[in-house]
Amino acid sequence: MKDIAPGAVDKIDRAILNELQKDGRLSNVQLAELVGLSESACLRRVRLLEQNGIIDRYVMLVDQGAIGKPGNVFVRVTLDGQQREKLSSFEEAITTVPEVMECYLMSGDVDYLLRVIVKDTDDYLRLHNKLTGLPGVLRVQSSFALRTVVSRTSLPL
Repeated sequence: MKDIAPGAVDKIDRAILNELQKDGRLSNVQLAELVGLSESACLRRVRLLEQNGIIDRYVMLVDQGAIGKPGNVFVRVTLDGQQREKLSSFEEAITTVPEVMECYLMSGDVDYLLRVIVKDTDDYLRLHNKLTGLPGVLRVQSSFALRTVVSRTSLPL
């Protein structure tokens, strides 16, 4: 991502980003109409937002329950040390676990926080065994989400 000067995203850019966050499949013609620009001006702005790394990528969201993975589990991982090599080894290994939807290096009493998706508790037990076998893992603590209260994909602009 390129360095973006503060204030480089103006009101029109924010309108474009808001519309694309709602529906990334909008055509340039539809988008231009929604934000009040000509098609060529709109396309130019979208391309600049992409080039500057403000638009990271375009994705499709799949309902995890519809594919048989309705469960969200938040997993706190503590490593047996925080040396750069241990962190790097764990981070490289965790990227190979497809059920891990998010992984954050944390401050505080645990090293990493993961959000994983699972079918059920038996599926999580299988995944738990895989996680505890990753490089440097000392402790894994898990919390099952009972219900999703808020889930957003759009950033506030």
